[in-house]
Amino acid sequence: MRDLWAWPRVPDPPPRGWRDWLLVGLVVTAVVLEGLLADDRSVIVVVTAAALAPALLWRRSRPLLMVAIVFTTTTVVPVLMGHEFYLFAAAYVLIFPYALFRWDSGRAALAGVAVVLAKIGVTAAAGQLSFTDAVLGVVVMFAEFALAAAFRYRALLWVRGLDEAKLRERERLARDLHDTVAHHVSAMAIRAQAGIATAATRPEAAVEALEVIEGEATRALAEMRTMVHGLRHAQPAALAPSPGIPDLARLAGGPQPGPVVDVELRGDLDGIPSTIGTAIYRLAQESVTNARRHARHASRIEVRVSADADAVRLRVSDDGTPQPTGDAGFGIVGMTERAGLLGGTLEAGPNADRGWTVAVALPRSGA
Repeated sequence: MRDLWAWPRVPDPPPRGWRDWLLVGLVVTAVVLEGLLADDRSVIVVVTAAALAPALLWRRSRPLLMVAIVFTTTTVVPVLMGHEFYLFAAAYVLIFPYALFRWDSGRAALAGVAVVLAKIGVTAAAGQLSFTDAVLGVVVMFAEFALAAAFRYRALLWVRGLDEAKLRERERLARDLHDTVAHHVSAMAIRAQAGIATAATRPEAAVEALEVIEGEATRALAEMRTMVHGLRHAQPAALAPSPGIPDLARLAGGPQPGPVVDVELRGDLDGIPSTIGTAIYRLAQESVTNARRHARHASRIEVRVSADADAVRLRVSDDGTPQPTGDAGFGIVGMTERAGLLGGTLEAGPNADRGWTVAVALPRSGA
């Protein structure tokens, strides 16, 4: 109960769409037809049930208010008129308690439970509901609450999984950038020491050292501007240099089980910032790994990298049959996060005939 009380309202519930209008239309049609075909016709009951149907349009944005309106009306009208609602009219009302537990806060959900239990109690006290039916109604309501809570937790776990995938990719990006910047700073320190040591005998060497330091500092600052977009937990930096575009040949090298990996590099690949080069390598590596893991009956994986004056593009495609898995979805989310942090884009999806393609475009100058 304490956990339920602390539930926050679900942020940004799905907006009202054409499916909601279709649902309202179907409910109104069914209610009217059911009333016309009933032996004990009641115009007031049919009109009331049809008038409450538009409340479905606000079931996600105002769940508690809709529950209060619908359940109060469906309690008062039958008691005053002495005529119960028809079966379908009573059935679609069950959508509102589900929406309450699915989208609203815990406090609102508890208030809605009180409204639902009050309806059952008043209806039973008025003699329109037997004791057995009242108990069955309570059981159905709580089963519906449990179902809505289960879907709510499932959606929450999915969102958390997406966030964790993004954070992991940010951490990897920050680690790669840390190693790159550390390389620039080390070069600056070495050149400064050399300039100091030779300043007395060769003043021109000190000037050369300052020029090198200036260039390294400029590149390091450019890398730092990108690094602030990433998150990283405290971990020791790797001693090996970060891989880049020339290292893509590793993906095709050596006898490996599974599909053949073909790597092709085109365009002007000189002078690409190490940040972009490392990102291209990581994205290609992740794409090839996903293809090996999830593409059934794949015989070939093509890795194509091209560069022009504005952008560096990566395309990884296979000829297998995609195998849908939840982990693959999180992997795509992490890759998209890395590309977005560098100011680029990533698109992934099945090909028209067969296979899967990942297409990446990163700005040549970095984010």
